[in-house]
Amino acid sequence: MIGWKEILLILVVVLILFGAKRIPELAGSIGKGIKEFKKAMKDEEGDKKDPGKTA
Repeated sequence: MIGWKEILLILVVVLILFGAKRIPELAGSIGKGIKEFKKAMKDEEGDKKDPGKTA
């Protein structure tokens, strides 16, 4: 199990590596990527349910 000390250390390392200005950009990019991935998975599930559907 990861403790609060390890989480704090990881956050400090991320802050040092990327800087305070780039962290919101990085988080936004990750969020967009997750959103697109979920959309693609949902589209893929729809294709499996309705194989006659054309895009």
